Amino acid sequence: MSLTKANNINPAYSQEVLLRATGLTKTVSVGERSLMIIKDVDIYVNAGEFVVIMGKSGSGKSTLLGLLAALDYPNSGSVELGSQTLSSLDEDKLAAIRQRDMGFVFQSFHLLPTLTVAENIAFPLDIARRPDAARVDELIEAVGLGHRRDSLPSQLSGGEQQRTAVARALVSRPKIVFADEPTGNLDEQNADQVMQLLLDLRQQTGSALVVVTHDAALAEMADRVITMHDGMIDGSKVNG
Repeated sequence: MSLTKANNINPAYSQEVLLRATGLTKTVSVGERSLMIIKDVDIYVNAGEFVVIMGKSGSGKSTLLGLLAALDYPNSGSVELGSQTLSSLDEDKLAAIRQRDMGFVFQSFHLLPTLTVAENIAFPLDIARRPDAARVDELIEAVGLGHRRDSLPSQLSGGEQQRTAVARALVSRPKIVFADEPTGNLDEQNADQVMQLLLDLRQQTGSALVVVTHDAALAEMADRVITMHDGMIDGSKVNG
């Protein structure tokens, strides 16, 4: 990637903790035995911070991201977003928090196939009953898809689909955006473009950003890099 650290200054980045997880464990059943894939993990994310989580396949990084984003429940431990303890809330309350305070970008795009680009971007606002046509139009132009606003996902390239997903993730100006291998299905040129868009839009919204990736160049852009090994945090560094 050709991104530079100088282009990644988020004026909203502070030392105020936005997200904190304590003592997280996650166990899954494999045949007749239980396998602990997250082992007593403590982690925090500051407001406006860009955190990368790295690790080999099977290290538990995507599972950890799902727990932090309240897409899955831990077996023990807690996740707090601001003053809310997510791991103690029911699914309806969690859904409301995800709609209001979180954005998501996935490797496989997860666009709704029957909705156009504009409709996919607007979807989080529509679900929350907070339509904002001007915000949708702003983001369509920001990600360079004005000529594709009425196209369906099947009519888009991979890079265009991921740019749509980035716009959708930021449309509600969330407090935090979670991205799981957001450039994993893209060639280098499209990966570079998508990550620059994500970083640019993050600056505009002031959102924190937590990214799971194998990309060492992307990790160099982060404020902090967390490395996982065998379900545990192996180390953390702050990039200067």
